[in-house]
Amino acid sequence: MAPLTVRRAPYKDFLQPALQSRFASTALVLFIVSYAEALLLSRWDSLLWSWFPLGPTGFRTLAIFASGLSILVLRIAHYHVGLRTTGSGFHTLRANLSKLSTYETAFWYIVSTCIFCPIFIYSISPSASLRWVSYTSGDRARANERTIFLALYLGACALKQSLDHFIGDVDHLDLGIVFRQLDNKESDKAPPSREVRLLIHFPKLVAESTVKSGWVLGFTILAYLATPIRSIAYGWTLMFLRPFYNMPRSNILPPTHPLDFWLCARCIMAGSLLFVLWTAGNTAFSIFMVKTPLKNGQPLSSESKDPNGSLLNGLKSKKPSVQSFAMWELAYIAENFEARRKAIYADIDRSQGPMWTQVYGVCIDVIKSIEVRADAWGKPPAPPPPTPIEEPRERTAAPVKTDNIFSPERPSTTRSRLRDYAQAEVKELLRGDGQPHKSALNELRPIAKKTWEQTKDNVLTKEQRDALTPENVRSHWERAVLWSMQSGFVRALFQQQFRTKFAGAVLGTPFAEPMLYVHASNALCQLAVHSLTEDPFGHVHRDVASIICTLTLVIGQIESMKQRFPVHWTDIQGSATCPEVDEVVDTLRKGLGQVVASFESFSSELGLTRTELRLAKEAAAKPESVAPKQQAPTVTKPVQEAKPRVERRISRAEEVPRKRLASKPEMEQVRA
Repeated sequence: MAPLTVRRAPYKDFLQPALQSRFASTALVLFIVSYAEALLLSRWDSLLWSWFPLGPTGFRTLAIFASGLSILVLRIAHYHVGLRTTGSGFHTLRANLSKLSTYETAFWYIVSTCIFCPIFIYSISPSASLRWVSYTSGDRARANERTIFLALYLGACALKQSLDHFIGDVDHLDLGIVFRQLDNKESDKAPPSREVRLLIHFPKLVAESTVKSGWVLGFTILAYLATPIRSIAYGWTLMFLRPFYNMPRSNILPPTHPLDFWLCARCIMAGSLLFVLWTAGNTAFSIFMVKTPLKNGQPLSSESKDPNGSLLNGLKSKKPSVQSFAMWELAYIAENFEARRKAIYADIDRSQGPMWTQVYGVCIDVIKSIEVRADAWGKPPAPPPPTPIEEPRERTAAPVKTDNIFSPERPSTTRSRLRDYAQAEVKELLRGDGQPHKSALNELRPIAKKTWEQTKDNVLTKEQRDALTPENVRSHWERAVLWSMQSGFVRALFQQQFRTKFAGAVLGTPFAEPMLYVHASNALCQLAVHSLTEDPFGHVHRDVASIICTLTLVIGQIESMKQRFPVHWTDIQGSATCPEVDEVVDTLRKGLGQVVASFESFSSELGLTRTELRLAKEAAAKPESVAPKQQAPTVTKPVQEAKPRVERRISRAEEVPRKRLASKPEMEQVRA
């Protein structure tokens, strides 16, 4: 009987329950915000039922919670890791106009508004005159234009939030929040919890929501009075209300507009509550979903029957989010969990190779992808492969004639001779080889040029002629565009920042997740350092030389590329900084320094030369304050000289592949 094989559970089977638990925490925060808004909308005509959950306040809370829950559904469907690096907002908009997800964002915000609007209307006192139908004289019902304006205003709030959601890339999950908090050395205090951070951010959230609702109100009033939106909305409202009420048959607008101070105040109140609900849900989702990949203090894959196999499944996943969380877990294991590290070193009986070999392959491929992009930057794209051309078959007979064999040959006429002459003149004119052709048209060219110059001199002054040169026209156009960049909307639409362009060139497009490279470097270097005392078979030391050379090369290429990367003229800040890439480079330097310090005494056994060690130490040394680019060529000179030495040494190492050392080095004495 064949032995039973243990099923290797995929990594997502452990990641999904953790994400669901974090979603429950987000929903709890949203429910608390919904209950607070339900209390604000309460009329407080009873000391018990105004706040008691099992009553009108509870029903109002559930309705407001359903309004916010639709946004959480949107976030679950579209969340992604990585900074968006698709260039300007216009390029991003053009690339996403054909995607269904773009329209789903606006759809779910409108659905949320449709749930919130009737709850707000029926929670306000009847004295506010915010019912859909009003009775002016007798029993004749009329559509209440005040309510129509409030509904249009809330719809404008939904469109505004959809636009901010798209421009601000709200679906992005920043996996580096925890990393930056743990790496903060300015204070010795522990970083605040997620609940405390949310409470600290809440007053700012309310203030921003109030300001945003005021801007939307101004835009809605302008559009309501200056465009046909008023008549269109009034006509559609009458069409929906006529089956239920005795409405007039004509769609004539009321003689007076519905705007007054109290209506505007209630609009700002409704818009602020709606924006607070949306922003609180989005903020809580972005904070709680990036918890560390731990459960009860242990890695997520620890519950698997094959922890290493499940972790490998996540590391090799094609989904960036799954791979990023798995790499994050591997970095935690490499730094904090000795038992799991030893299990990685001792797992050598896998079908695709030892566990360390596969982990090393995944991490080094992630880091080398930076090298591939740096080499490809600035080079023209490879031409498409030529399409095979079918050779024409040889004719075995003359083609069949299709002309009339009974018609006699027509003699050439004057019209045909003129046509042939004109065709010949056009061919001579369009030949464009720079040779003077004997033609009547060529004889007219100098006369036409002279006439144009005389006319231009008589009509335009010298200053006007200078202003119309291509260089001046282009400079005026660029100044006008830069002036328009002062507007936040125009800047978000057309500006190409150095940060996003450089991050895309180094870390990839359309999304670049720097923490994937940070965690890959941390995991690789920490596993290498701890192998000195925990690796029982000595497999890790065979790849230490390759780790050192790869990190040295990647650091040098990023620094050299940053010196040569241009700043786009639409970037009005002109700051050549990219925090995401700088974070990756700092992590690579830190890990390289730890590996070099741990294995420097074994350099001869690892096959490392003194030159490689010196270059690695130079790459690991964090540069001191670098002067600005415009200051001196003396600062950039050593960088230009060091680059060819790194490339020449590493290229020679690539031409002659390193052989894994079969013998165990003297570091076995350390383990003993």
